[in-house]
Amino acid sequence: MSRRTRAVLFDLDGTLLDTAPDMARALNAMRSRRGMPPLPVANIRTHVGSGARGMLLVGFGLKPEDADFPALRTEFLDHYEQDVYAETVLFPGMPDLLARLDQANVSWGIVTNKASRFTLPLLDAMGLREHAACVVCGDTTPHAKPHPEPLLHACRELDVTPASALYVGDDLRDVQAARAANIRVLAAAWGYLGTGDPPEDWQADAVIAHAGEVAAHL
Repeated sequence: MSRRTRAVLFDLDGTLLDTAPDMARALNAMRSRRGMPPLPVANIRTHVGSGARGMLLVGFGLKPEDADFPALRTEFLDHYEQDVYAETVLFPGMPDLLARLDQANVSWGIVTNKASRFTLPLLDAMGLREHAACVVCGDTTPHAKPHPEPLLHACRELDVTPASALYVGDDLRDVQAARAANIRVLAAAWGYLGTGDPPEDWQADAVIAHAGEVAAHL
């Protein structure tokens, strides 16, 4: 495994972790306060990759340019921060994949647009932060994905070249960032995927259906 790939980087929400239930709980708490019925998690999943922007769109039909958006965004983030780890779990196959990477001495890390105020407590709660070789959050660098800088920052932290790294993500922005950084990229079809074009149209190196398939691309 280590002869070709020296580091594997993962997106967080929708790739490494299934955070949709906890994001949905925060959104539905806001809806409940306003006398609105809860939304099923299945209705929310495709919007999770867009963070608070996606949650407010599906939950209240709000866009960033709407007058009520800033206040409700703050409210949502505060709700979510109170309990980021209630139902969040690793996606199937991820524990075995991470163990296999460790055994093969292939470094693995996380590159996410999720802010550090949510990412780091979540990783601590799950016991992942101490094992990750690097954690790059949405506020670690001046730019977020699809800009390549977060991925390039991770490569510098791990002392690997972009050409020797592999990125796994479930959003078009992940593929765009990896392409701009000259990093090979796999589209995680088990993830949230967004509401745009299907992953087969993202021009990733491959689309994979299960975490266990990552090893075949190392």
